[in-house]
Amino acid sequence: MLIVVILVIASMLAFARLVRGVSDLLMTNTLRAVGDRGRVVLRQTFDRLEEESNSVKKPTLETDLQSKPVNQTLRYMGVPRSIAEFDQKSLVELARKCDGLIEIECAVGDTIVYDTKLLHVRGALRQLPEDLLWRAIHLADERTFEQDPKYPIRLLVDIAIKALSPAVNDPTTAVQAIDQLEDLLRRLGRRSLADVHAQDSQGIVRLIYPTPNWEDFLRLSFDEIRQYGAGSVQVMRRLRSALAGVAESISEQSRIDAVKAYVHHLDLVIARSPFDPEDRAVASQQDRQGLGLSRPHGPASNIP
Repeated sequence: MLIVVILVIASMLAFARLVRGVSDLLMTNTLRAVGDRGRVVLRQTFDRLEEESNSVKKPTLETDLQSKPVNQTLRYMGVPRSIAEFDQKSLVELARKCDGLIEIECAVGDTIVYDTKLLHVRGALRQLPEDLLWRAIHLADERTFEQDPKYPIRLLVDIAIKALSPAVNDPTTAVQAIDQLEDLLRRLGRRSLADVHAQDSQGIVRLIYPTPNWEDFLRLSFDEIRQYGAGSVQVMRRLRSALAGVAESISEQSRIDAVKAYVHHLDLVIARSPFDPEDRAVASQQDRQGLGLSRPHGPASNIP
């Protein structure tokens, strides 16, 4: 009897874990998990960049080095791999030791293939050992979250456009993905988005590598959803609401202007849609639920 009781309890615990595992597979939980990971990546990546940029207060001397000729070029000669991370401190130290400037041509998240030019060194007094350079560049079989704030956005967009495919036809999931995307864009809108110019302890720029700008993040977040969701009133309303919310949360005028231009593009999509005039009017309203509660809508110029 004791063995039977123990087995029954074990079965109940196993069943409870199974039910919990099934609940974790719900799309809402998946979207939240990806969004949470994206928020962590954003905070860690940009906090680190801001800390490193504020650690040196002396004026930069990057212009002289950028005008010097290229002394060394590093090319990738292997099978396709993705750039997972740059060891910024190591690269800066290598450039300092040879009194040069390292310019990386690829970005985190890029897939490099055979004979890809990865970086070049300018103004160096001597050649840098390639094995030391490769140690500072971490590669992976696929994209990872480390130092790549685009990746969680990419995953959220993929979920949204799959939900909008004719085979699935689930605009509500797309709307839930836009919830997470809006949150990430609001956080990005308050960050400095510019190519990294890392300095050594004397304030001399030793490392430059590209990062996405505001327009890149905006297009990545909404372009494909706008294209695949052009026939969904629900998606159009949620997109407009997200754009209005992002515009309200940022203060830099150039970024606000970019959002206004995007809203104008959204208006053109709705105007060319197969909707009848009444549906076009409905699709042009803001609604955080997609189809739930309409907000007043004006032209793109009225966005703050």
